[in-house]
Amino acid sequence: MKSLPILLGLMLYGACALPSCMRASASEPLRYRFPHIFDLSYTPDTLHRCTGWFTDAGAWFGFTAPEADAWTSGFCGPFSLDMNRREWMAASAVTVNPADGPEGRPDSVCVYPGELLMATAYPSGSIAQRLNFIDASDALLSVDNTTGRPLRYAGLRWAPGVSLEKIGNTVLASHPSGELVALTFAPETEIRVADGNYTASVPARRSDHVVVSFFTDREAFEAGTAKIDSILADPAAALADNAARWDGYISKTLRSDMPADYDRIAVKAITTLVSNHRVARGGLLHDGIIPSHAVGYFVGLWAWDSWRFCAGAAAFDPELAKNNIRAMFDYQLPDGMVIDCIYTDPSENNARDSKPPLVCWAVDRIWEATGDREFLAEMYPQLLAYYKWWYAKRDHDGNGICEYGSTDGTLEAAAWESGMDNAIRFDSVTMVRNDGFDDAWSMDQESVDLNAYLANECRYLKKFAGILGETFNAPDPTERVADYFFDPERGFFFDRRLGGKGFVGDPGCEAYTMLWTGLARPEQVKAMMPLLQDTTKFSTYIPFPTVAADNPKYNPKGYWRGPIWLDQTYFAISGLRNYGYGDLADAYTRQVFDRLDGLKEGAPIHENYGTHTGERLKAPHFSWSASHLIMLYQEYGKAAKLPREKSEE
Repeated sequence: MKSLPILLGLMLYGACALPSCMRASASEPLRYRFPHIFDLSYTPDTLHRCTGWFTDAGAWFGFTAPEADAWTSGFCGPFSLDMNRREWMAASAVTVNPADGPEGRPDSVCVYPGELLMATAYPSGSIAQRLNFIDASDALLSVDNTTGRPLRYAGLRWAPGVSLEKIGNTVLASHPSGELVALTFAPETEIRVADGNYTASVPARRSDHVVVSFFTDREAFEAGTAKIDSILADPAAALADNAARWDGYISKTLRSDMPADYDRIAVKAITTLVSNHRVARGGLLHDGIIPSHAVGYFVGLWAWDSWRFCAGAAAFDPELAKNNIRAMFDYQLPDGMVIDCIYTDPSENNARDSKPPLVCWAVDRIWEATGDREFLAEMYPQLLAYYKWWYAKRDHDGNGICEYGSTDGTLEAAAWESGMDNAIRFDSVTMVRNDGFDDAWSMDQESVDLNAYLANECRYLKKFAGILGETFNAPDPTERVADYFFDPERGFFFDRRLGGKGFVGDPGCEAYTMLWTGLARPEQVKAMMPLLQDTTKFSTYIPFPTVAADNPKYNPKGYWRGPIWLDQTYFAISGLRNYGYGDLADAYTRQVFDRLDGLKEGAPIHENYGTHTGERLKAPHFSWSASHLIMLYQEYGKAAKLPREKSEE
């Protein structure tokens, strides 16, 4: 098939050919080894729902590639990604066409990690467009024109109420919400604003650039003009910085001994986390990673989500991981509690509950990646206060074993605190008030996962205390948890009623945490293996569902009552590796990588998946799943220390 190379020289460090993107050579940036990493095709005003945007560098705005059957001659957007303002600012703020002819039709559209490309062929040559985020406010549109013809830029279908004005070589589009889109052209561009739109005329030249910027208000725009000018003054340097940043993400994560399709999964996971990065804004006082930019109600920061995201991002962007930790602790309460979730508007924050404690694990992964003692010293007092809060406000009978609970006494918030909102193990729970407090209620059930997490956090806090020369002075449950929650009759770990009055429920994913933390005794793990390897229960098509698949209450689309959550699958696989079942762990990892729908293709990574089908469920572009895919990738084929060796360190 005939191909047409485009975007040569400084315009492109890789190549895109028509009608499909070509693989890059070894001398080009790593991103070009991963074409079509996602399908981000969506034209505004089409009937179906948009499920993801091209966004990067912590930006609060994004773009899509136009659909083949609803073509625009420019990237679609920008789209405001703020939870309270989500709206297309334009169908396409910048369309690109020959000044003296009709629009062409696309020959190539490609999404790389951190880059959008599309090209259109004409009888006299081609027009290729490339979009890269330079920072959180500015995206650079690079145009490669081999037609020898002048170009005309114009907007397409601005949002209702948008007004345009020309300020020097910038077209400023003001939205009724107060947000602004600035389109800044090369100084010699002829710009005209009239009839609710603009046109910008460019003489025939090979290369041209437009900076597309997004601001919350006029003051931010005025403060950002100098940066815009610097980008236009040296676009090659800005693009080189972008390429170097993405090379860093990818090179710090990829292994040299993995199959190419598994490398692709890892890069897709990185791209998911980076696309969900948001810079500090409003009530979010530090940068962080949101669960999914594709779903409005997930545009905030959640506690245990954040701990997971930071664990996945620690190796390739430790500064982002540090700031995400800080963002949650910005709202730590005086009693040590870290609240459930925070938003740009603090009035929407949820302090009715906390979330499972995994933060010391995340901080340790940052420590192992950076050796940053100052960050450890900064966080240690806050981490210790949060750890102690659990024993002060969530240990109803004072026996050193904690329960999930809430500040308002509601079971709804207590279930949220577990992170497993509708799990079957909570079907018979009642709430009890903890003596001496108006804001401390517990479930009448002690949860195995909560206490496994706390014991694991205890280990890390002791490690940090040793590094910092501090004295650890808090409860230590590490020697009690394994025997307390293990039912020898059924050979599995279960929650217990308050006071150790009996085991609760049926086999479920909460037991995996005992393997992942290495707290289970080897003989207990051996007793668990028949259930874990039973194909009717946990060794399913996609392994390790949230409840045994033959449970009468199992629901294939029941959120925490059946589907696959990749954090829980990771806990089980990593846990098996801990106890010497490395070959089995690798086999289960291959099931995940090879069977999840669309994982090796252009589909987004989803919130959860079908146990028996691998079908994609719930939110797309989900950071939680991406983070655990990175960890599965990192651990594949590797041996782990036995739990007893861990505890001796």
